[in-house]
Amino acid sequence: MTPDPSPSPEEEAPPAPSPEEPAPTVEVVEGGEEVGRLPLPRRNRGEVFGIANQLLGAARIRVMCEDSVSRMGRITGKMKKKMWIREGDLLILRPWGFQEGKADILFRYSRTQAQYLARRNLLPPSVNLFGSSETRPDAPPTATPPS
Repeated sequence: MTPDPSPSPEEEAPPAPSPEEPAPTVEVVEGGEEVGRLPLPRRNRGEVFGIANQLLGAARIRVMCEDSVSRMGRITGKMKKKMWIREGDLLILRPWGFQEGKADILFRYSRTQAQYLARRNLLPPSVNLFGSSETRPDAPPTATPPS
């Protein structure tokens, strides 16, 4: 007779390590249907929102972050050829721990995605440039062309 192949309680494998914490996301719902998910900055890793101010060349961009610090953002290799960044785009950045004035650019929101986040009040006021003109009381009235 052969011994039972099941392991004894002392020989059981240790539990698998818990998977990495998923990125916080917001579900995009239009017309009652879920369209997709948008990533949000992982605050526990120090990621922040930022607005692209000036294109410097060589995959570098001057970015104004939500904490009112202007940093030089570096486009990571993963994004370099796939996603083009323009001035005024909303970005997710991870500031460098060893150089205060630099950060890695991790994600770029499209104009539509940025407006969606602004409508849902998920953007801090310092980077919220994407709100509609109806919500801003200081917006100048639009002139109508003469007919």
